[in-house]
Amino acid sequence: MANIASQKKRNRQNEKRRQRNVAVRSELKTRIKAVQTSSSGDGDGLDDKLALAQRRLDKAATKGVIHKNQAARRTSRLMKAANKHDA
Repeated sequence: MANIASQKKRNRQNEKRRQRNVAVRSELKTRIKAVQTSSSGDGDGLDDKLALAQRRLDKAATKGVIHKNQAARRTSRLMKAANKHDA
């Protein structure tokens, strides 16, 4: 445990951020899985899930939870899979 006040504060901040990031990453996984497991007959539902997953990925990248290139890569893979599903 740190003895210095500023380091104690930094530890508290890091723990809050870590917990927030874990929650965001967990939601990302949930949204992506929802898109991947939705059936092809789920036309409108798939589009809504895809848009929501894309929005969450972009927001996570903006907030610094994931890297912007990772968000772009995941979005690209989701779109590619969804387009393959439609065809």
